[in-house]
Amino acid sequence: MSGKILDASELARISEQLRTAGKSLVVTNGCFDLLHVGHVRYLQAARSLGDALAVGVNGDNSVRALKGEGRPLNHEHDRAEVLAALACVDYVAVFPEPRATLFLEQVQPAIYVKGGDYTPETLDPEERAVLQQIGAEIRIIPFEPGYSTTGLLDRLSST
Repeated sequence: MSGKILDASELARISEQLRTAGKSLVVTNGCFDLLHVGHVRYLQAARSLGDALAVGVNGDNSVRALKGEGRPLNHEHDRAEVLAALACVDYVAVFPEPRATLFLEQVQPAIYVKGGDYTPETLDPEERAVLQQIGAEIRIIPFEPGYSTTGLLDRLSST
């Protein structure tokens, strides 16, 4: 399983090998702090769009910047290991920045996937610019209502 957890430069080499072989690397990214069935279904759907799925995981400092103090609940290496344990996930890489811009620029996926809480227009403008520059297809997977890490944490704190 640990062979699935790579750094971005190793993942970039794999992406190039897949491209050369006429195959497509699908990439998504996120915090994945408290994995739930909504995440699993999303990742399975993402994997079905190409030949391999790589998940970029926001590092601890970027999760804290995005979600606030008290987050993440799980260390970046633990979050990466949990994702790597899923059969639908081929590769995992942790990136330190709050945005995936540098990660996407380095890895150069054929397909970039986000959840239905995004649209191509609401993607981070810098990320969108990189994706357009590298010619990546942007796909949005419909959001599964009722599944949210923040919602789970809110319910836990109110009990």
